[in-house]
Amino acid sequence: MAETTGRPLPLLTSDNEFFWTSGSDGSLRIQECQSCSSLIHPPQPVCRHCRGRELAPRVVSGYATLIGFTVNERFPLPGMPTPFVIAQVALEEDPRIRLTTNTVDCDPADLTLGMRMEVRFEQSGDVWYPLFRPTAEQASGPAALPHDEIEPQDFHKHVRPMATTEKFEDKVALTGVGASEIGRRLMVSPLSLTITACERAVADAGLTMADIDGIASYPGAGNVGGFGEGGGVQSVEAALGIHPTWYNGGIETFGPGGSVIAAMMAVASGLATHVLCYRTLWESTHGELMKQGKLSHAGGQRVSGYIMPFGAMSASHTLAMNAQRHMQRYGTTRETLGWIALNQRANAARNPTAIYRDPMTMDDYLSARTITTPFGLYDCDVPCDASIAVIVSAKDAAADLAKPPVYVEAVGTQILERIEWDQSTLTHEPQVLGPSAHMWSRTTLRPGDIDTAQLYDGFSFNCLSWLEALGFCEIGEAKDFLDGGKNIAIGGEVAVNTHGGQLSHGRTHGMGLIAEAITQLRGEGGDRQVPGAKTAIASSGGLTPGGVMLLRSTP
Repeated sequence: MAETTGRPLPLLTSDNEFFWTSGSDGSLRIQECQSCSSLIHPPQPVCRHCRGRELAPRVVSGYATLIGFTVNERFPLPGMPTPFVIAQVALEEDPRIRLTTNTVDCDPADLTLGMRMEVRFEQSGDVWYPLFRPTAEQASGPAALPHDEIEPQDFHKHVRPMATTEKFEDKVALTGVGASEIGRRLMVSPLSLTITACERAVADAGLTMADIDGIASYPGAGNVGGFGEGGGVQSVEAALGIHPTWYNGGIETFGPGGSVIAAMMAVASGLATHVLCYRTLWESTHGELMKQGKLSHAGGQRVSGYIMPFGAMSASHTLAMNAQRHMQRYGTTRETLGWIALNQRANAARNPTAIYRDPMTMDDYLSARTITTPFGLYDCDVPCDASIAVIVSAKDAAADLAKPPVYVEAVGTQILERIEWDQSTLTHEPQVLGPSAHMWSRTTLRPGDIDTAQLYDGFSFNCLSWLEALGFCEIGEAKDFLDGGKNIAIGGEVAVNTHGGQLSHGRTHGMGLIAEAITQLRGEGGDRQVPGAKTAIASSGGLTPGGVMLLRSTP
């Protein structure tokens, strides 16, 4: 047992203290259901398998299988200089139980998926971190990776049937879209960006602020860092004085586009007629002010959850391991992801508002610096300052507005995968397979009917996951489908991320994808317009939660 300092300390609670202090006697403990003997992680007050309420810590062997690892080269932390390995292991007692961890006492180049691992604790204050190293004796071949609770190709079998034949989607339309300036280090307040986008969306719809009777935002107040919006619904109401009859703001929804779906339901139920939805990001300026010392980190605070204490501070670390497993199982390569990045850059070259428009080659992509293996710089989206706003209106009120309304065919929102990032789907971005299957259950249209798809691409692998989940190619066939990039280019099988996506246009966090879908269905794409586009998909969510919507240009 070693002692270390500087590593992020987890917040100890009555529920998790047994886990974080377990190593004091050299034993690893996991919660066990006393009714069905299932292991439960993270700890819960109820067993997800039998709903039993009698749970207690159990000593386990400390042996596990290595099911994922990424070499983090971009995000150093106090006490954790880069590079270091973030890994996931599956316990031998129950492979459904996975722990995020760090590997120790080994060269990252010697790690192989399926290796047998053993726990080794490191102490920091009142915490014993369960780290893992390869066992001295390894089997002749690697162990098989565990199966998901639902295999990727089987999600359609688990979708709940529609609660009613009447669809709320049939009662709404998207009638306005607006954006602030989009750029790097604009040094403009997030609320100012928000108001600009909202004013432009209202004007685009041919409405006035007096017509707006609803507000919806993501992620809501309290998320005021670079990834938040600087106050939420209350700040926008205070600035504009709309006096809404309905409003909603929060992060526990169907990804960033969840505010739009919530607005649809409010309009369909009659609570509002025209709802203003927006998403604002301030990451680029926020980061610059941090560098200048004008903003500071909230130092000394402990971190929650079971991922960040091991230095997995970015969604990239979890998704990198999903990508690694996809590569191992299906033969996907870095070039496969590269075709996504190159497609987005080619489309951005046609879009004057995109941040990165310079041409990019596959050599440029492959030679870019590593962020966290297998992701390089161009697998990651572009932090920026921006606000995007969309107006959701009652269908009956949309016909006489300034622009042709865009109609909603179906949405996909069902949760079928585990919510916890490191317990969820192994080979795809969590929370894309369930929403995709749910969406197709609400429409008679099929992937071959779709003209353009605006797919969440916070990282290139997000986009690949959505392509397979939505059925544009079969599960595991993205390598062939993406080869050469022609199938996803404008004029190909389905035009993907026509404005440049988040990889080149900028991280507008899903709302920019909805705005681009509207732009394409109106025929307003200019040099990047998909000829004759009548149907579009827009997805949002970089990890759980996530959601997707299918839009059309005709009633």
